[in-house]
Amino acid sequence: MADDSDLEKTEPASGRRLEQAREEGQVPHSRELASFILLMVGVTGLYVLGSWGGHRMMQIVKSALSFERKMAFEPGGMGQILSQLATDALLTVAPLLLALVLGALATPFLMGGWVFSTKVLTLDLTRLSPMQGLGRMFSTHGLAELVKASLKAVLVGSVGVWVVWRERDNLLALMLQPLEASMDNFASLVLLSTLLIVTSLALIAAIDVPYQLWEYSRKLRMSKEEVRQEMKEQEGDPQIKARIRAAQREMSRRRMMTQVPNADVVVTNPTHYAVALKYDPDKAGAPIVIAKGMNLIAANIRELARDNNVPILEAPPLARALYAHCELEQQIPAALYTVVAEVMAYVFQLNHWIAEGGLPPEQPTGLAVPEGMDPAAGTGAEV
Repeated sequence: MADDSDLEKTEPASGRRLEQAREEGQVPHSRELASFILLMVGVTGLYVLGSWGGHRMMQIVKSALSFERKMAFEPGGMGQILSQLATDALLTVAPLLLALVLGALATPFLMGGWVFSTKVLTLDLTRLSPMQGLGRMFSTHGLAELVKASLKAVLVGSVGVWVVWRERDNLLALMLQPLEASMDNFASLVLLSTLLIVTSLALIAAIDVPYQLWEYSRKLRMSKEEVRQEMKEQEGDPQIKARIRAAQREMSRRRMMTQVPNADVVVTNPTHYAVALKYDPDKAGAPIVIAKGMNLIAANIRELARDNNVPILEAPPLARALYAHCELEQQIPAALYTVVAEVMAYVFQLNHWIAEGGLPPEQPTGLAVPEGMDPAAGTGAEV
């Protein structure tokens, strides 16, 4: 049974855990950042439109209130007027609406990026549970949201009260001013109030964004047991991997043993090592190692060679050098060309004697390998 410490979520989320969370639509997000950006974009848009936008809307209102009398009695006349007024109003505020849409799309990208997931649309009956709802209300996240909402209400309310109190004389004076002047002054007051509210929301967003990132990473923390389980799933169970490697080695050994009957010669030492060589001038410029092994595998190679009339040559230093420095299906190294050439010459003479008769060739003895090629040289061990 796992220790309690292994079940505590103390480890940071792995890359796979973060990827799974994104697939489920879970990314860090801040409502306060979204509110701040949208309000800032709106204020900036109003400032850019400026007096032009205000005067344009005034003209639209005047046009709506002043039209020829006969238009009221013509079929479709009022509809035509309303359609034209709506089009003019929409074109006037279209840049502002477009800026707000772009701001709404850019806000998620600032924190977690855009995520398209259908899993958040699936029905989850646990969300309807009253007990879980109460748990969410009184959780750390719920308390944090309550504190943020209270702080936002206090800041925004304080800003509104302060602006109204500070500009109370100007607000009362608006009633005595001409329409255009009062509209300009009122727009200035609204812009000032909104800028102050944006500033207060910027303060809240500056606190909320780091908190949301911390809360997101905390929710995705993993226990040590989960980390180990994920590593097993990604890399595979060590025992299963060991069995797979053993099966692969067995399959490779079987394929190798099927090549022994095709060998030209098997070089042994004579019991510990056995290396089967094949030379085909049309395919390679030097002999190729088609099988090699130690101890039991070496014995099996020798037995297969005897059963298939493959010549066996005892040359301990050469057998050790071939085993140590040659890979399967690869040519022998250039350093062994000379000594292996003597072996292959003997094999060709032996095959000629078997086919034609005459005097049997003399088996080469004292085959020496270059210095550093025999792994047993200088150790005093005869293997």
